[in-house]
Amino acid sequence: MRISHKRNVQLKLQKRLKGIVVEAKPAAKTAVKKAPTAETAKAAPAAKPVVKEQKPVEAAAPVAAQVSLTPKQQQVLDIVVKNIEGLNPKGIGLQAGQEDAKAASWATGALKKLAEEGLVERIQLAGNKVLYKAL
Repeated sequence: MRISHKRNVQLKLQKRLKGIVVEAKPAAKTAVKKAPTAETAKAAPAAKPVVKEQKPVEAAAPVAAQVSLTPKQQQVLDIVVKNIEGLNPKGIGLQAGQEDAKAASWATGALKKLAEEGLVERIQLAGNKVLYKAL
């Protein structure tokens, strides 16, 4: 492989990784409280532990509204949602109207994207059998 080609490939990979980098939040330090002893109980009998009020967490917006799907991905998602018990890629391709020989490969690309986005759950069965269920 030519060195210049290798360098270009590495630069493309680095550009792709820069977009993925997530900022790590530092862990909040918590004070370690010691068990009350006889001396501390006599010194501060009226001290009460401070309890912070927690605000209710708002429900997250529907995931489907945040993710833009291609027509093929939307069609695959609709088929998976219809089948509550789960469906394999070949079954999804057949329901979409693909021919028997290429049904599984047709659906696999869209299923990978949907699984990455968290819209579909991938369930590995025995061997190489896989089911996809909607979340």
